[in-house]
Order: sequence, then C-alpha cells, then structure tokens
Amino acid sequence: MPDMRPTKTPVSEQDPKIRARNFDEVTLGYTAEEAMAEADRCLNCKHRPCMSGCPVGVRIPEFIEKVREGNFEEAYEIIKSTNSLPAVCGRVCPQENQCEGKCVRGIKGEPVGIGRLERFCADFMADKEQAVSPAEPNGHKVAVIGAGPSGLTAAGDLAKLGYDVTVFEAFHTAGGVLSYGIPEFRLPKAIVRQEVAGLEKAGVKIMTDMVIGKVLSVDELMEQGFEAVFIGSGAGLPRFMGIPGENLIGVYSANEYLTRINLMKAYRDSYSTPIKQSRSVAVVGGGNVAMDAARSAMRLGAEKVYIVYRRSMDELPARKEEVHHAGEEGIEFLTLTNPTAIVGDDDGRVVGMECVKMQLGEPDESGRRRPKVIEGSEHNLECDTVIMALGTSPNPMLRSATPGLEVNKRGCFIVDEASQTTKQGVFAGGDAVTGAATVILAMGAGKKAAAEIDKYIKAQE
Repeated sequence: MPDMRPTKTPVSEQDPKIRARNFDEVTLGYTAEEAMAEADRCLNCKHRPCMSGCPVGVRIPEFIEKVREGNFEEAYEIIKSTNSLPAVCGRVCPQENQCEGKCVRGIKGEPVGIGRLERFCADFMADKEQAVSPAEPNGHKVAVIGAGPSGLTAAGDLAKLGYDVTVFEAFHTAGGVLSYGIPEFRLPKAIVRQEVAGLEKAGVKIMTDMVIGKVLSVDELMEQGFEAVFIGSGAGLPRFMGIPGENLIGVYSANEYLTRINLMKAYRDSYSTPIKQSRSVAVVGGGNVAMDAARSAMRLGAEKVYIVYRRSMDELPARKEEVHHAGEEGIEFLTLTNPTAIVGDDDGRVVGMECVKMQLGEPDESGRRRPKVIEGSEHNLECDTVIMALGTSPNPMLRSATPGLEVNKRGCFIVDEASQTTKQGVFAGGDAVTGAATVILAMGAGKKAAAEIDKYIKAQE
C-alpha cells in the first residue's frame, strides 16, 4: 500500500539568514532514505495524469517505482530516455504548474515531489561513471544554433538517432540561460557543465564563440552540408518600460545583471567583472527572473531589496518556491506598485524611483485583472540601483541576416505545426518562437523539433 501521508517528505535547505549572503545552493536535496519515502507516496495511477503535464514526456510513475525499490540507476535511465537534462529539470522546472499540478495526491494534500525525486536520481548518478557512446551514424548532418535548453535537447535527441550534430553557441560557454541567467544558488554551473559533457560523450559537437548571423550565416551552414538547421537561440533582448531615467547609472536589465553575476562570476573576488555595490535595490517585475535578480542583489550585499510589481501577490508569475525563498531571505514585496520615473542626482546616478499605487480592475486579454492607477498615490522609493525584469524578446540579428526567415510582430520566428520556419529546412523552437518562457517548455520544443527534423530528412532520401 502507498504511504498516504498528505504532505511531501521535507527537504533540507540552508538557513535563510546564512544563504542570503552566499551563492551556495539553497536546497540540499533528498537522502536515499528520504527519496524512497517520498516515492512511496506515489499511487502509480493507471492513467498517469502527471505525464500529461511534462513537456518532455518523462515516464514519471515508472521512474518513481524504481526509486521506491531503491533501484536509483534504473530510475535515472528511465528519466534519461526522454529527458537530456534531468539534473537541471529537477531544480528549475515549475513542477507545481506541470507534472505535480496534475498529480492525484495534490487533490487532498500535497502532490508527490516529482521534481525532488528527479533531482535525487540525477545527483545520485553525478559521481558515477556512465557508459555513454555515440549512436551508429546515419550519414546526415544537422546544425543547431544556440546551446541553451532547446538547442541542447534537440541536439541530444538527434544524436541518439545517429545524426552528426554540431551546436553553434554565441557565448564562450554552452548552456544558454542555464549558464548566464539562472543563479548558482538555484542551479550550480558544475551541473550544467556535467549535462553538456554528457551530450558531448554522446557525439554532439559544440562550437562556442560562434555568432550565427555574423561569423557564419544560415545559408552558409547549409552550403557546408548541413541538411537542416534548428534555431534555439532564445530571447536575449531585454525590454524596458520607456520611462524617464532608464539611462541613468545604476539601471540594469535583469539580463545584463545576471549575466555579469552568473557567466562572468562577478560575485567572486577572484574575477574582476564590474558590478555596482548597491545599498538599496528595486527590481521591477514579478517573474522568476525578477526573483533571481533580487536574490542575487541580496547576496551581493544590498541592505534593502524590493520587488516592485504592478499586480498583487496572487498574480505573481514566479514559482511559488522562489517567492517563498525570496521572502525568507528578507526581500520586500511592493505589490500593486508601478514605476513612473527613475530619479538621478547631478552625476547621473540613481537615487530613487517615482511610483504610483495600483488597483486591479477587469481581466485583460491574458485573463489577469488589469491594474489601474490610483489617482494621487504618487510616492518616491529610495534606491540606488534599479533592475528591469520585464521579459525579453529574440535578438533581431539572426533574422535580419537570413533572407526568407519571417517573424511575428514580437520578433519571434514564425513556425508551422512541424516546427519549420518560413525558410525551407530551417526549424525553430523555444524562446526564439514563444518569447521568454520556461526551461522545460523550451526543452519540449527542442524535442518536438528533433522529431520533425528526423521526418524531414528521411523524406528527402
């Protein structure tokens, strides 16, 4: 009989007061005993509703059953059969909206800790020698643009099918948002490197410092013998509000701020990456990126960190776990508040932010209640740093350098049901198509595109 405890097996975490000043991982993960106890809560439902919530189709009840039995290596192999990056997904997936959101145990209690169990299996295998070898070559070449979650997933799935896959990455390090966006305390970079190394063992070639659209064009890739190209270049162009003062010293996009910290190691004394030593930081936005920026600012020594969000706590799009952790770490949430201008001193440095209070009106096209300004509610928030975490869109460089590649009004690539763009043989997925979304949705898009590329190339034979 399954264990019918209504709550998840607790997981160890760093003390909030201590972790708020370091970049070590917050959540410490399950022990083997804790993992088996949590796995015992799974009902192994016949219809497997949890799987319908997983964009990469992890065989969830099967791997959990193996964890219950203590067969952790077999559990890991089951996960890896559909998911190229399990150690990443176990840490950063919004499980509450996906697999765990569909779990039957969640109806009258807490769902099974699927993400925690996935992470446990990946971590259990981390220091074990895994026999990985390239598949039998099928004689076909595919190029992948971008070594982020979508590109790496597509590359991994294509390599399993025997394709000669080369990934072209603009940065000096593979990983995309996993390397430059998500902080060390949520996703240690050693784990990203390990996942990438596993793909390389499987035959995926990764070329860094390759800005496609500058160093090489898409057409040149196809002239070099690549029969299909997958664009998984993400959405790295930050958005701003267009309010006065956004050009002042001390205003960052979250993209720049997190890249300096994560990819360029600004939080380490041994690196000389410049970043402002802030006293009071206002982060504008309410998504996961806003939480990452705010929690990073606190760890860099800020005395006060605010999340400034124009809707209420109920509408915050960030993961509940991230919001909970941010609150524990002393970050203050100024909800129903919207900036109208950033204020600077005579030297052009940020000294504050003018804001107005908001109230929620009727739902807008997104289904969320539209915020309205409360007249006469103008006030000033004292701060010396402002971080804009308002979302991103695809960089237009690749599109402008590629004739025949069409985008929509948001600058995202237009694709058909087979993930193919308006250019023959060129496919796309992830944030480059949807705009900024989650890691797992980008992975799901990469997985789908890999299957469609396989069909496309086989149809040419």
